[in-house]
Amino acid sequence: MLEIAFRTFNSIAILDLMGNIDIDAANFIEMVGWCLGNGYREILCNFSEVNLVDYAGLSVLAIAYKDVLNHKGTMKLVNVSPHIRRVFSLVYMDRVLEIYEDEDFALRSFQEDKVIAEIKKKHLRRRFPRLDLDIGVEFKSKSKDEPFRQGRVLNISAVGMLVFAECIYPLGEILEVRLLLLPQPGEVELEARVVWLVEKELQPQIYPGMGLEFYNLDSLTQKKILEFVERNLPLGSTPDT
Repeated sequence: MLEIAFRTFNSIAILDLMGNIDIDAANFIEMVGWCLGNGYREILCNFSEVNLVDYAGLSVLAIAYKDVLNHKGTMKLVNVSPHIRRVFSLVYMDRVLEIYEDEDFALRSFQEDKVIAEIKKKHLRRRFPRLDLDIGVEFKSKSKDEPFRQGRVLNISAVGMLVFAECIYPLGEILEVRLLLLPQPGEVELEARVVWLVEKELQPQIYPGMGLEFYNLDSLTQKKILEFVERNLPLGSTPDT
């Protein structure tokens, strides 16, 4: 049976898992349910001592993850070994679960999620000023071993950007992005999620293109992007509403 040690960091439940996640790991579902029942909506699963995840174990994880979502919570993974990541990739679970290599960074990500959720709840997304521009950008899928693709940024705000490119990705894809914002902040590396695709019939002048929402963006980088946008806005411009 899978061994599970429980600890907390602030309001986050951390589950240290030891052993195999397989058909005998139903106690993981029970433990996640216990966390939710006791008010822990943020759960971090430490896989550093997990040896194996088989197909039955994938079902166990899926059931627990769905339970967390039904309680409007968040479950993330950390310290997942390469061979288990490959199992996740075979069933695209690595695109569903957030997986981190460092526990401190994973814990900080929960706080960043709260900030982003608060922004969305208050409907402030489109109140960020948006800057029209035309600069180069490089991007590639985070989940694939592939070269960076080339594109053009047509507009940018503190929460995302519109990219024109021959290579586009499906909705939900997480991308690694590199762009140069001169003179400051200079080169910026970040992650972004594809949230909409340009329709040729509606906007043929910018087709093919995709709208990217910044993903796991730390507050300092967001501030630098916002300052860049505000510095370069034409006089008299106002934020989008």
